[in-house]
Formats: sequence, structure tokens, C-alpha cells
Amino acid sequence: MLHIRKLFTGAVLAMSTLSTVALATNVVKTFAVDANHSSVNFSVNHMGYTEMRGRFNKLQGNVDVTKSGTANINIEIEAASVDTNHEKRDTHLRSPDFFNAKQFPIITLKSNLNLNKATKTIAGEVSMLGKTRKVEFALEKGKEGKDPWGLHRIGYTAQTTIKRSDFGMNFMQGGIGDDIIVQVHIEAVQQ
Repeated sequence: MLHIRKLFTGAVLAMSTLSTVALATNVVKTFAVDANHSSVNFSVNHMGYTEMRGRFNKLQGNVDVTKSGTANINIEIEAASVDTNHEKRDTHLRSPDFFNAKQFPIITLKSNLNLNKATKTIAGEVSMLGKTRKVEFALEKGKEGKDPWGLHRIGYTAQTTIKRSDFGMNFMQGGIGDDIIVQVHIEAVQQ
């Protein structure tokens, strides 16, 4: 009986290893986000007077292209890197009133893109403040090809609108708009 249990355990481990290898080999190209040439920007209405704009200065991620012709896009943003060109406001934005960067240091954006279809919108997810919400991104594909240094690059621009209240960010509702326009500009280099 012990011998059969060992054989069964060995078979399960082998199948698990093979499925992990199969998933890994489904990826044919991996592109790393070039943080020096990428940005995540946002704008929000400020008391009806104008739009306040900002960005996040630290992000990383990858675009994995699979054999089936999809691109899995994963972006991680450091919440504490929020920058609106006003230090006192940025400190407040890092606080529990807004991004709560100490407790929730990473904001993630994920999406899957079918490269075999011309599309103007893609479904995705935004995770922030411990909550994940489905969103739809308006998409514009940029250039793809060799750069002057011989590296293979791709580029995408995506835009969505999220409600900050959907993530529990309710400070000063009415004075600061609930709708946040998010623009993602990604340039990635094949690894």
C-alpha cells in the first residue's frame, strides 16, 4: 500500500510540474516595462474649478505574449510615488484619507489583449486599497519594432475612468471629484 501511495504522489508531482512547464512555455515573448519611458497619470476635478493632475513616479511590470496570440499585461505601481508637484498635497495623498500607501503600497493594473484582433477597448482590473474592480480601457497600440540600439520594443496607451469611492476612497467627496481619469503609457522591451 505504501508503494502505491508513493507512486501516486510521484505521479501527482510530475503532473503538477508538467502543467507548470506547459504554462511557462505558452509564453513566447516577455517584454519588461521600461519605467524610464512609461508613466501612469491621473486627473480629478478639484471643486469644480479645474482638473488636478498627477502621476506615479515608480512602476514596473511586464507584457507576456503567448502562443495563442494574447498579451497579458501586468503593471505594479508604488502608491507612495504619487506626485502632483506639491509636497504637502502628496503627503496627504499617501495618507489613509487617500492611497494609504503604508498599508497598501502597491496598485496593480492587469489586462489581457488579443493580438489577433483589431480592438479599441480591452477589459482589465485595477487593484487598490485592498479592492479589485473590473474596468474597460480604451486602447491605442503604439509602434512595435527595433529601437536605434537594436532592442525590440512595443508601446501601448490605455485610458480608463474609475470611481475612487469604489475603492473606499471617500475623503472630501463633493469637493474632489469621484471620477478619476487614469492614463497608462507603456513602453516595454523584449527580454
